[in-house]
Amino acid sequence: MKLGELKPAKGATHRKKRLGTGTGSGRGGTAGRGNKGQKARAGKGKTGVYFEGGQLPHHRRVPKSGFTNFNRVPFQVVNVGDLTEFPAGAQVTPQELKAMGLIRKSGGPVKLLATGEVAVALQVRVDAASEAAKKKIQAAGGQVGGRR
Repeated sequence: MKLGELKPAKGATHRKKRLGTGTGSGRGGTAGRGNKGQKARAGKGKTGVYFEGGQLPHHRRVPKSGFTNFNRVPFQVVNVGDLTEFPAGAQVTPQELKAMGLIRKSGGPVKLLATGEVAVALQVRVDAASEAAKKKIQAAGGQVGGRR
């Protein structure tokens, strides 16, 4: 048997029933569409996703609120407590953080926050760090610097 010789089992497929051809079609005069209404008409059966039958749609009833700040910088956050996995004296860069699974992408900006404790001296290279996080790293004998 070859791929081109495959076909459905006998009796598994049926011809499409031709609708709207009178009483002989087996679907009567309305062709299975019921009586009157929008969905009974030709070419008028589709409505938009947000259409609610003509009543004022939800997205127009509810007032607008909030805004999107286009100056926002989407930092990826790493806590000082997460750095305990690194050995003493290690260089902590976004590439290492990505390899350890602490951030999702190494390309975006990374910020270090002060939650948790660190006991070993680390050389941390991130885009931003809170003052408390810098103090904790420096208290352990490490350094915090810019990424580049």
